[in-house]
Amino acid sequence: MKFIVTGASGLLGRPLVRRLLEAGHEVVAWSRDVDAAARRLPARAHIETWTPGAPVDPRRLSDADAVIHLAGEHVASGRWTAARRQAIADSRVASGRALVAAMNALPARHRPRALVSASGIGAYGDRGDEHLDETSSPGDGFLADVCRDWEAAACDAAVLGVRTVILRIGIVLSAQGGALRALLPAFRLGLGGRAGSGRQWMSWIHIDDMVELLFAAATRADMAGVYNAVAPHPATNAEFARSLGRALGRPARLPLPAATLRLLLGAMASLLLASQRVEPASARRLGLTWRFPELDAALRDLCTDLSEVVDVEQWVPQPLAVVFPFYADAGNLERITPPFLRFRVLRSSTPTIGDGTLIDYRLRLRGLPVRWRTVIESWRPPHTFVDRQLRGPYRLWHHTHTFTPSGDGTLVRDRVRYRVPLGALGHLVAGRLVARDVEGIFAFRREATAAIFATDGSTPGARCQVAS
Repeated sequence: MKFIVTGASGLLGRPLVRRLLEAGHEVVAWSRDVDAAARRLPARAHIETWTPGAPVDPRRLSDADAVIHLAGEHVASGRWTAARRQAIADSRVASGRALVAAMNALPARHRPRALVSASGIGAYGDRGDEHLDETSSPGDGFLADVCRDWEAAACDAAVLGVRTVILRIGIVLSAQGGALRALLPAFRLGLGGRAGSGRQWMSWIHIDDMVELLFAAATRADMAGVYNAVAPHPATNAEFARSLGRALGRPARLPLPAATLRLLLGAMASLLLASQRVEPASARRLGLTWRFPELDAALRDLCTDLSEVVDVEQWVPQPLAVVFPFYADAGNLERITPPFLRFRVLRSSTPTIGDGTLIDYRLRLRGLPVRWRTVIESWRPPHTFVDRQLRGPYRLWHHTHTFTPSGDGTLVRDRVRYRVPLGALGHLVAGRLVARDVEGIFAFRREATAAIFATDGSTPGARCQVAS
């Protein structure tokens, strides 16, 4: 099947695209920033440029089995000024209307068979202890109004005979982004606690369960209508704080008063103070299950390993017999590492690389000289090898290289787990800076590899198409 995914490089889009590809489907990712999407998404995804809210050429939808619409401005990335509110609304409502208008312009036989549209439990407003399911009345407030118009735009597809699924998404728990990522620095330092009274309900869902729900909505012909995308056991804010503290082994006793939140965030404080006790009744009736129905288990899973994770894929138009030896030569690292690092290989403990080989490097980070030693933890030519830092700038650096034949070339995948020194404090002080550096290193590596393996004027890995 062929899926079009908007918002493909976001918190939900990235794992969903990987899930669809692993299931053997074709994925076209629509993104405002093609270059950024190319760095973040698997190489097998086809990337096209897209401007949310702008008219969509109907021909771009004509051979798709389903459209999964996840795009939208982040609601928690700035104070809700008038301009910000308009951007939040337009990025959801106008883009949904543009998609449905394009579907309407197609003959019925050429329309996508399904539209899956994100929405939010903000549709219910602030409802205290009330039990809410998909039949509950809509609420009041800015987010409720946005969700109402967002869903109405998607529902117009159902009138055209397109199977339409609307997912009212709760608080998605992921260590790689979203609300949990924002809370982790304070809680890891023992400075976390309830927000406001702590009695407000938080309806949450583990990122893995959210991806599976999106996958089911896109692929199951028996799913249609509105579904609450939450776990079956919501928690109060105070319960959430205690559970997160337990998962991290840290106290969570410092409350953040509601008045302080409103002073700092303005109307956006409602994201933390509103109460929505939401039940996934429709998903239960359909027989869907959750890997993490309980909050304690979900947070333990997400907080057991707080390493940063970088996944990068690149297709190289050369056979495995050529590509693996290139990466297996430590000297070639100098060719695909940014010049500003002044990276040099000093020595290798064995004439040829194998299990247990020690490699010493010299480089400069932010102008400071650094020595780095790694060990080859696993050597399985020509398909994979793993190196791990023994001494160097990171608290942890674990790098898995995987090589897979793909068409007339090779799919190269790098998966890195790393941690900065000084634990939570180091992450708070330098985490973003280090993340930018690591992303820049792999962006350069991608471009350098493409140039080295370029043949007949083509650029390996250039898989992005700019569509009109």
